[in-house]
Amino acid sequence: MIYDNHNRPITYLRLAVTDRCNLRCFYCMPEEGIKYLPKHQVLTYEEMERVVRVLARLGVQKVRITGGEPFVRAGLMDFLHRLAAIDGLNDISLTTNGVLTAPHITDLAALGVRSVNLSLDTLDRERFRQITRRDELPAVLKTLDGLLSAGIQTKINAVVMDGQNTQDLVPLSDLTRTLPVDVRFIEEMPFNGEGSHYPVLNWTHQRIIDEIRAHFPDLQKLPDPPFSTSANYQIPGHQGTIGVIAAFSRTFCGTCNRIRLTAQGTLKTCLYDNGVLDIRALLRRGASDEELTAAFLQAFAHRPLNGFEAEQQRSVQSGAPVSESMATIGG
Repeated sequence: MIYDNHNRPITYLRLAVTDRCNLRCFYCMPEEGIKYLPKHQVLTYEEMERVVRVLARLGVQKVRITGGEPFVRAGLMDFLHRLAAIDGLNDISLTTNGVLTAPHITDLAALGVRSVNLSLDTLDRERFRQITRRDELPAVLKTLDGLLSAGIQTKINAVVMDGQNTQDLVPLSDLTRTLPVDVRFIEEMPFNGEGSHYPVLNWTHQRIIDEIRAHFPDLQKLPDPPFSTSANYQIPGHQGTIGVIAAFSRTFCGTCNRIRLTAQGTLKTCLYDNGVLDIRALLRRGASDEELTAAFLQAFAHRPLNGFEAEQQRSVQSGAPVSESMATIGG
């Protein structure tokens, strides 16, 4: 197992296989979309597989496939099968918006995919269309039903946006009454291609919990698993659970075991940094596995203490505020 300079183990890789997406969510990118990477600038599946093998030898045990939307990239299922054969990797998970996912659920279950995070910010079709700028809620709900029927652990991720979907906190929470789902509410972040939508974040993790508790006063705090990004709760008698992720307040940095690799091959040791290592350049100039390993260890030895330090460092280094699209980073 490897540790960073703050003695945090690094065991979890979030791997973006594409920056492309078939939705245009308000909190992720502008309505006109973003300028997508040319194909030659995106890591090939073979390059990604090699990086994962190197990281698995260093102690990374879990990979979560993200995008953009992973299923817009052809050949994804074949790639997942190759990842499943890597020694030391014992957990392959997936984050998806659910629009194209339903036909692949049987294969995902057979492959042993442990969990799927499903982005779903509202159960109201018109609000869904307004938030995502696409009318795809029926397809997402079909995916939700399919995941639960296949017995795949399903987490619903809902970004809480002032003036957009705060009225959905209660209906989404109520899904846990009869469904074994983890509904997780996420503070909105400025990773939308534009920067922060608000001068001050009104819907903080504490306000989200207060709003849920106002409707479900017997809401109970649960113990949080190791390295959890969410503070977890349950309404007595409900099958599922509720979580709140303080992604903007950054209350969980002290136990963060995650790193990110963007689709273009940039290593991020913190969501809020500006990228700390160009893996694509190393791969394409012929770096050996030993050289890749040394580069990773050097990056891990200079990891920011938290997201605030990472954001401050990027401001000093580049003067660039946080504004890139989450699709570019890897959601």
